[in-house]
Amino acid sequence: MQRRKFLKQTIQGALLPSILGGLSVKAWANSPLLQSLSGANNDHVLVLVQLSGGNDGLNTLIPLEFYSNYNRIRPNIAIPENRVLALNNNLKTGLHPSLTGMQQMYNEEKLCAIQAVGYPSPNGSHFRSMDIWLTGSDTNQYLSTGWAGRYLNHQFPNYPIGFPNDVMPDPLALQIGSVLSPVFLSPTGFNALAIDESLNFYNLIDAIQDPAPNTPSGNELTYLRTVAKQTNRYAEAITGAAAKVTQQSPYPADNYLAAQLKAVAKLVAGGLKTKIYMVSMGGFDTHAGQVNGGNTLTGNHSALLKQVSEAITAFTKDLKFLGVSNRVLGMTFSEFGRRMQSNGSLGTDHGAAQPVFLFGDAVKQGVLGKNPDIPATTQAIDNVPMQYDFRSVYSTILRDWFCLPPNEVENVLLKNYQYLPVIQSTACNMDILELNNLGDNLIINYPNPFTSSTTITFKSAGGHTLVQVFDTTGKRVAILADKVYDAGTYSVTFNSVSLASGVYYARLQNGSLQQVRPMLKAR
Repeated sequence: MQRRKFLKQTIQGALLPSILGGLSVKAWANSPLLQSLSGANNDHVLVLVQLSGGNDGLNTLIPLEFYSNYNRIRPNIAIPENRVLALNNNLKTGLHPSLTGMQQMYNEEKLCAIQAVGYPSPNGSHFRSMDIWLTGSDTNQYLSTGWAGRYLNHQFPNYPIGFPNDVMPDPLALQIGSVLSPVFLSPTGFNALAIDESLNFYNLIDAIQDPAPNTPSGNELTYLRTVAKQTNRYAEAITGAAAKVTQQSPYPADNYLAAQLKAVAKLVAGGLKTKIYMVSMGGFDTHAGQVNGGNTLTGNHSALLKQVSEAITAFTKDLKFLGVSNRVLGMTFSEFGRRMQSNGSLGTDHGAAQPVFLFGDAVKQGVLGKNPDIPATTQAIDNVPMQYDFRSVYSTILRDWFCLPPNEVENVLLKNYQYLPVIQSTACNMDILELNNLGDNLIINYPNPFTSSTTITFKSAGGHTLVQVFDTTGKRVAILADKVYDAGTYSVTFNSVSLASGVYYARLQNGSLQQVRPMLKAR
């Protein structure tokens, strides 16, 4: 590989190899995903926790309300009902037994779960689905910019000219770890640098880096490191921030996610003004061996969730110890969830919607949304029906954490997405207008079952209202309403003549309200 080409494909966004010793750092400058929110006029920090591989949501956030159906479709991997972790003020939903720390965070009002987060007509490819999540695109849309990068372009059209400066002297965002994903590909190549993180985290201050291999690639790596040291304008700020923190509360040993989050806490408490951090761990593609035969409390998924829970719990305790917990909001996400049914290999296959967790001082405790309906006719290809579009989570973070005016959020995300009441309004000192309680039956249909068509009746509190219909795989088959309505009750007709018989889901979205209604088309 030519030296110029090597540099072009690796150095654009990452100029900080091994500044954190064993944990590599990717400093994002003009990256469409992560250069995002430096213009927010506050000291808020967002930490994205990526669970790569597709986390099984039904065994993470367990539907106690429908436990018998859950157990029926997952006879070889279901968590025993008496071992599911209870949540304060919520008898319908519980957590996997490995999530004891996150249970405590929930009960202390530091954790919120959002049910069934996804997007219409989901893509089952790991790479494409993650690209959709990171850019904020539709399934059939390919974007060259990230959802948050569009905000930066709006706020700072001349960036990176004139940066760093007195207002933003630090990297706009950092990735801890060396997993180089295609999602960070810019039009001219990769804008991240991946470095092996086998060294100990506590080499941080000494800036020790792993040796380059004695190969042609190693020679290029050595050259790249030299250029990085000469041209990097942010290394001194990062190492200086890290050096200010000499004591932290304990983290679990042999937990790579915990080590990454420990680095984040150190940099936040050290005064770095970086707005977004991304950390990650893999292993969630649990087609087989998700549980151990004969004991569903053990196995790969249990071990993974234990690491996640212990890492996030230690991180939140450390932030409090360091006096910066009010500045940090965390979000977990995966590229997709898993299928409703388990398979014959003690695992689950690629699915669609998944639970997303938000954590921090500013979240509103609760489980947003309802437990996924599990029909009696569930088949192997069926997915958890989507309740919330993932871009609604971004919309809420932009509005209620980074304080972007609501009328500008739509411009950044390219469409109008639902606002979710999951962050305390005091985070941006904004008055949030709550919609009136319209009751539980916001959307119904008659007849049900039906043969060729059915009338769907829905209530709107006024404002933008969306009514969609999905099949059991998550494919969107109809949009029946998508406009601004006055407050009231409305009816539309769903014509299903060309569709196969089976279960369909009617989804209503109106402001912060949403509801999913299962419908059955008979022969």
